[in-house]
Amino acid sequence: MGKLIYFVDDDKMILNLLEYTFSSRDKYKVMSFRKGEDCIAVLDRNPDLIVLDHSFLVDNSKYSTGIEILEDIRELKSETPVIVLTGEQKEEIRQEYVKRGVKMFIRKDSFFIDSLIETIDKVFQTA
Repeated sequence: MGKLIYFVDDDKMILNLLEYTFSSRDKYKVMSFRKGEDCIAVLDRNPDLIVLDHSFLVDNSKYSTGIEILEDIRELKSETPVIVLTGEQKEEIRQEYVKRGVKMFIRKDSFFIDSLIETIDKVFQTA
């Protein structure tokens, strides 16, 4: 059975790309969420990894940032590794994630899929 990865991003095109890229690999199972609350609601399925965006502009969502979502993830699943995948460049925001135990950040640039594949493979090799 493959490793379960949750992708949380309000951009449907990004989620579609992530789903396509990772669900085609036998070693991974993927679940995608546009709202943080949807991810939080199924944490009892024990994901092996969560890939989280920083900015959320979805209507009717209790969360507007990945930091807010991460706080609730940490309350329920404190040991689940989290990767932040974001276009945000501010160092102070990165430091907020570091305070909450996130060690891996990937910028949404032209090569982010390659970087994400490599990072996820490394996470599971060391786990």
